[in-house]
Amino acid sequence: MTQSATGARRGLSQSLRPYAEKESLAAFVLGVSSGFPYAMIGATLTTRLAQDGIDKKTVTAFTLAFLVYNLKFLWAWVPDGIRLPLLGALGQRVSWMLVTGALVMAAVVNLALVDPGHGIGATVLAAVLVGAAGATFDIVIDAYRIETLKPYQLGVGSGMSQYGWRIGSAGAGALALVVSARWGWSAAYLACAGLALPAMLTALVLGEPERHRPPTHRKGLGEAWRSISGPFAEFFQRQGALLVLLFILVHKIGDTLANLTFRLLFDDLGFSNDEIAIYDVGVGFWAYLIGIFIGGVVFARIGLKRSVLIALVLMAVSNLSFAALAAAGHSNLGMAGAIGFENMASGYGGVVVVAYFSALCDLRFTAAQYALISAGASVVGRFLTGTTAGGLIEAFGYVNFYVLTTVLALPGIVLFWWMSRVGLIDAAMGTAGDEDGGA
Repeated sequence: MTQSATGARRGLSQSLRPYAEKESLAAFVLGVSSGFPYAMIGATLTTRLAQDGIDKKTVTAFTLAFLVYNLKFLWAWVPDGIRLPLLGALGQRVSWMLVTGALVMAAVVNLALVDPGHGIGATVLAAVLVGAAGATFDIVIDAYRIETLKPYQLGVGSGMSQYGWRIGSAGAGALALVVSARWGWSAAYLACAGLALPAMLTALVLGEPERHRPPTHRKGLGEAWRSISGPFAEFFQRQGALLVLLFILVHKIGDTLANLTFRLLFDDLGFSNDEIAIYDVGVGFWAYLIGIFIGGVVFARIGLKRSVLIALVLMAVSNLSFAALAAAGHSNLGMAGAIGFENMASGYGGVVVVAYFSALCDLRFTAAQYALISAGASVVGRFLTGTTAGGLIEAFGYVNFYVLTTVLALPGIVLFWWMSRVGLIDAAMGTAGDEDGGA
């Protein structure tokens, strides 16, 4: 009995240890810098425009600036394949971290200096530039994180990165509001621009990732073409690559389709803004953070394949909790339960699935491949949400709609289970998931 308890404590200690390792702490700091540009063109800019008297249609149109993040895979090959002059001596990842961080700071400063009241065109351009710079910064940050983390740290590192992202985005939004109330919006954006520095300093302190494998190219035009085509060619040469791509595309359809409709459900069930703030924002936030922590521990304890399969099942079942809420009607306890379960499942799933996607990368093409994988993971669900979610709710009602989203999650679960059974998960793994990093 004592030996069993001692073994359990030792196992838990080993699972928690990666949280205190420098690579995981670095992932947290990188996440902080990754999250703040998103906030600059999100709720923060929306509040600024509204307070400047810009009409609602124009304000909501600014969400199109986020499309740049969905298109980042188109130029993600650049930080992989182009060596910067002079700064390149610091290393491929470090040099690009410094340059893209400086670009983000410059773009945010530019947004601080424009006046929406004197012409909305300049503000639109400034917002798009922040989105482009932030997306490029993300490309480099994701690559640096994946190549810095050891395979056993991928789960915890992914969780720490998400913690950082949440704090960076929320912290930037709060800082902007506090500063703007005292010294105006220009000062608020100037203050937030410095949040790019944590990632830049982390890269300088840790240096070039040991697991980075620079691609070997021939000189001339062939080098440029190899930088573009190499990441795609390498991925599709793997055994089972097409099935892995199919899983990436379909695994989150049900979850994405459901997530954007929750506020519609709450409104139709008659929940007040105070109730939504308490249960959706409050309970959901803490449940998500708990889920992230659990995901890191479980990934370290039971490994990639089982932890991902559990995540897929939990994310599917969480949709049923909203079917139950829709059937029950206005219930604060029901809302808290549904939101808590969904956010905990999303936090857990986000960690282990992101860890799997990170492990799929070849260390020679980390930036390009992860940008492509992360874009593919959401594109189908977002397209379906924007084109069909409202119509499906009107046609079938909320209960049947959420049951349908659960059914739509089943192909991803079955496909991953089958790939695990026949060995395709291991066969299609990238060098980022190898202990020796492909060395």
